[in-house]
Amino acid sequence: MNQRTYFVISGVIFGGVALLHLLRLINHWEVVLGPWTMPLCLSWLGLVVAGALSLWAFRLAGGWRE
Repeated sequence: MNQRTYFVISGVIFGGVALLHLLRLINHWEVVLGPWTMPLCLSWLGLVVAGALSLWAFRLAGGWRE
């Protein structure tokens, strides 16, 4: 596997994670881990971080040129 393929796969995975965070925010899905319920504000953070990593991976793959 070359670097470009790695970056594209990483970008798709991080994009999928960002999409799941966005869907959780829109649909108000609860995430319960034992006695603890994950607050929605953590999905905002997850959306921003995963989205940024996805964009960065696609940029490194050569998908966007400035």
